Amino acid sequence: MTQAADADAFTVAFDVIGKPEARVLHLRNPERIAVDFQDTLSAAALDAPPGNALVSASRHGLVAADRYRFIFTLKGAASAELDRAATENGETLSLTIRPATSGKAAAAPSSRPAPRQDAAKAGPDVPAAVPQGRVLKVVLDAGHGGVDKGAVSKSGTLEKEINLAMALALRDALQARGDVEVTLTRDDDTFIPLEERAAIGRRERADLFISIHADSIRYADLRGATVYTLSETASDELSREIAASENAADRFAGEEWQRDEPTVFDILLDLTRRETVSFSEHFASSLVGDLRREDIRLINRPKRSAGFKVLTAPDVPSVLVELGFLSNREDEKLLTDAAWRKDTAAAIARAVMEFFGEKVAEPRKPG
Repeated sequence: MTQAADADAFTVAFDVIGKPEARVLHLRNPERIAVDFQDTLSAAALDAPPGNALVSASRHGLVAADRYRFIFTLKGAASAELDRAATENGETLSLTIRPATSGKAAAAPSSRPAPRQDAAKAGPDVPAAVPQGRVLKVVLDAGHGGVDKGAVSKSGTLEKEINLAMALALRDALQARGDVEVTLTRDDDTFIPLEERAAIGRRERADLFISIHADSIRYADLRGATVYTLSETASDELSREIAASENAADRFAGEEWQRDEPTVFDILLDLTRRETVSFSEHFASSLVGDLRREDIRLINRPKRSAGFKVLTAPDVPSVLVELGFLSNREDEKLLTDAAWRKDTAAAIARAVMEFFGEKVAEPRKPG
């Protein structure tokens, strides 16, 4: 690997064996350009950047079991592009960083698609979202299932059935809006351990993981939707109670799922986890705002956080959406109403597609 700089550009040439998948990302707060190599290990000794007006520091390392990242910290707004040239043993990938000409930084590909981002939605320190040229991948997780009924209302409504019905409705709403691939962690009445649900998101290399729930709480008058993100410490007592209830689902898991592993929150210290959490936080804020504009009833302070095990995939932006509470009669009426479910699914689908900045067609009309 070689680095060079002049008054107008900073260039890094990566000599690689084979033709690995690579993409450019623009990270913020601080401004950084990153290059991710899939299923690749590095033998590079990354020297300090040569004196230049664009890059102040650089580092590299594994950010996932199958992904290696180089990061270049910028001195100011810049753009980047990645060119590829064939060599005898593989390829040379040349990353060129130049001062931004439009007043804001961007990462753009030359021969490989680079991720697209919606700066207005994403906010600071958010990795670029979806590589151009491929579909948006969303994993929907219908909470509970099988032997795990989840919450049960006084009238006998089962949370596991509410969650699955909404996951199916949201799948249909997303697929109707454009070029998006949706995977369900379950599409029938099946029990799936929390760890496996998160693992599905990773295996699918999802751009977004949404876990769907409709819990019950001891406050019968509490109603409305909530959007949760992952945090080591719960944002409040209600969030702590909800997370404890949801995490207890693994009591139904067999011995093969009861492995003694390091605490799931150690991953919060990882570079990828920090960036993934940041992306999740910004999506959660955006989703709350969109739901409010769609007149979907929300609880007070509808964006909260806690230690939900199902949200711990280190490189998949993840949120948990509590649609409402089966412990509240008014919420239960809505949760069991097909028309409300369809409208809410459509609102969430619009929020997802708009956040990722996809230019999608209007929903297809039947007939």
